[in-house]
Amino acid sequence: MNNFNFSEIDNADPAQWCRLFQEAAAEFDVLLSDAQLNRFLMYYRELKFWNSRINLIASAESVTDIVIKHFLDSLTLIPCIPFPDGRLIDIGTGGGFPGIPLKIALNSLKVTLLEASRKKVSFLKSLRRVLNLQDMKILNERVEDLITQAPCPNRFDMVVSRAALKLPEYLRFGKELVSSHGVIIAMKGANYQHELEDVNDILEEYGIFLAEVRSLALPCTGDFRAILIFRKSLSRT
Repeated sequence: MNNFNFSEIDNADPAQWCRLFQEAAAEFDVLLSDAQLNRFLMYYRELKFWNSRINLIASAESVTDIVIKHFLDSLTLIPCIPFPDGRLIDIGTGGGFPGIPLKIALNSLKVTLLEASRKKVSFLKSLRRVLNLQDMKILNERVEDLITQAPCPNRFDMVVSRAALKLPEYLRFGKELVSSHGVIIAMKGANYQHELEDVNDILEEYGIFLAEVRSLALPCTGDFRAILIFRKSLSRT
């Protein structure tokens, strides 16, 4: 991996910021157009502005932290998306991760962002307007409440979340929201195998199975990431 240094070009050189971000994303086989790069730059600026008012990310995070740990981390899911024009729900999205970066990179996705915090939902709705994102719903609800509502259960092709829940709880909710042919994608760190041990005994009960594990390291930080892809057992071939 190249050592991408964003820290010196925060607001001084947007063109260079976009170029570095484009090169970093390409290392994960994510190719971004100028229009998409501009949206990410606008996203970054909105995130910094709103973060001074509400807690979206850690206040001490640098521009490099935001780009690597939030934007690029979210984009690592792109190769795992089986339905580029399908319906995706992001549980506990917070500042919009990974749902909004996925939507920017794959505009054909129909994205639902689920967030319990009213203040964060205000940010997300403002961001949707600023970035002019279509086919995006923002729900101010808890996932526990959402799964009790019809016709929400079993209507999403893809369920994603970025460490908002422990794996057993996440799979319990995910199985209620994913369609019979869909996938539940969990983003985990270096201790993912311990979490897998916690769900070994319940996968059959839940009617799902672990279809694939993809591992990678983020640029600059070298942080380990594991992407766990689950499917419903009836879709096993």
